[in-house]
Amino acid sequence: MKTENVVLGIALAAVAGIAVGMLFAPEKGERTRRKIKEKGEDLLDDLQHDYDRSVKQIKRKVETAYENLSAEISQSEVPV
Repeated sequence: MKTENVVLGIALAAVAGIAVGMLFAPEKGERTRRKIKEKGEDLLDDLQHDYDRSVKQIKRKVETAYENLSAEISQSEVPV
């Protein structure tokens, strides 16, 4: 859980930094807003990709642990 909080904190800090930097950039407001939107979408895509990859890794670990536990239970069963 702590790792998720750190990643979320870093992501939010990055978004805030990008937004502040763009707001102070000497460009027209419309272009600045478009850039902020594009950067935000890119960041969300990256976060979604990282989240999906993490879920897949966790799922594989749970499946492996389940298979190992099932195998151990099968081996330790004493026929009645």
